Amino acid sequence: MSADVRLEEVKSGLRRAFAWRGDRSDEYRYADITGWWRRPELLAGLGPALAELFAERPPTVVLGPESSGCLLGPLVALHFGVGFVEVTKNRGTSVDSDAWLRRTSPPDYQDRHLNFGFRRHLLGGGDRVLFVDDWIETGGQAHSAWLLTGDAGATWLGAATVVDALHGNQVRRRLNVRSLLHVREL
Repeated sequence: MSADVRLEEVKSGLRRAFAWRGDRSDEYRYADITGWWRRPELLAGLGPALAELFAERPPTVVLGPESSGCLLGPLVALHFGVGFVEVTKNRGTSVDSDAWLRRTSPPDYQDRHLNFGFRRHLLGGGDRVLFVDDWIETGGQAHSAWLLTGDAGATWLGAATVVDALHGNQVRRRLNVRSLLHVREL
């Protein structure tokens, strides 16, 4: 089976397992992606499908934000045979003595500013970093990860997401965002 056929199977499975909850006019309408995690065949295909988006220049490490990025990131990292670094959100002051890199995000989709970070020793100057998450709407989380990558002296490859819900191309180009689906396909 070719990579293109497998990719189309994953995309089709994502669309089938997805649901919008609430009426279109409902201010509390939301995207329900929980069906993605329930299907083992979909989980098995997600890592390779997201990795394929950056196959031409493999990373040395994958970053993923709490929480969905911590589900998807390791799947992509395993496919590439590299490690994974969790990007924490709003974690309080650590009681350990490790140095941390931290950044505050621009407003996210709920107009919040979040504090992102990871232990400094987990990323270095020779690393090529791929950010992985389920959904990108404002780019705030990916932007923070991009800044943290620069703070570590590492090279940013881009952001691999399942769904692209960005409203313009500026963030997509700056962060090199590549996605399996656009929100219009859901």
